[in-house]
Amino acid sequence: MITQLRRTAGIRLVYGDTDIHIDPGPGATVFSNWARLNPQKLDAIVVTHSHPDHYTDAEVLVEAMTHGTKDRRGVLAASRSVLYGNDECEKSISSYHQGMVGSLESLEPGYSFSVNEIDFQAVEARHSDPDTIGLRAEVPGVGSIGYTSDTAFIPSLIENYRGLRLLILCVLRPRGYPLRYHLCTDDVLKVLEGVEPRCTVITHFGMMMLRVEPEVEASYIEDVTGIPTVAARDGMKIVLGEAIEVRGPRKRDEPRLIDA
Repeated sequence: MITQLRRTAGIRLVYGDTDIHIDPGPGATVFSNWARLNPQKLDAIVVTHSHPDHYTDAEVLVEAMTHGTKDRRGVLAASRSVLYGNDECEKSISSYHQGMVGSLESLEPGYSFSVNEIDFQAVEARHSDPDTIGLRAEVPGVGSIGYTSDTAFIPSLIENYRGLRLLILCVLRPRGYPLRYHLCTDDVLKVLEGVEPRCTVITHFGMMMLRVEPEVEASYIEDVTGIPTVAARDGMKIVLGEAIEVRGPRKRDEPRLIDA
């Protein structure tokens, strides 16, 4: 986040006319416009916990989603820490901005909500913000998508993410370098052994991971587990259709087809 060697803009989920921004950290507004993903077309903003690399641009995107605060519309779904604070974190989205949206969803493990045709469930995570949640999304005709957010390895990850077509894991560190409240490559192997998704994406890299190169760790994970594993890159697109198509940010990047 501090060096911006990798962007911290979060993830955009687009399905038909439904447009959702997940964990809009610093740069989310700038890079949404750069990618021609108009933030005024957002239907929802989802924030998994109250740390700045996940929430910083949320209020700006709320203003965009509500068309400059003129229209009370859209869903704001966030952990309790983001909306109300807790003993570890102050709330990170103001009451003023919370009052702009059409629907406010306070997320805790087991809580379900929908954005148009997409059904979400918040699932357990374990992080230094004790209210952190992960996400599971059921997308019609596409399959199930999971996003761990920041978390330590806990056995419930396996139960909560079984049956996925795509699993996105926040993997801060490479193998051999564990850190409390975060996943490292060794933890990913344990998760995938139980979950067995059709495709895995690792993202949210720390400086140590960048030094060893995330692509090297992704290749190692795929070799050990046999599960296609991709290291996220800025501007990368993943298209879920009959196959899973991973497109690099440049036109000359050769797409990778998975689950064809």
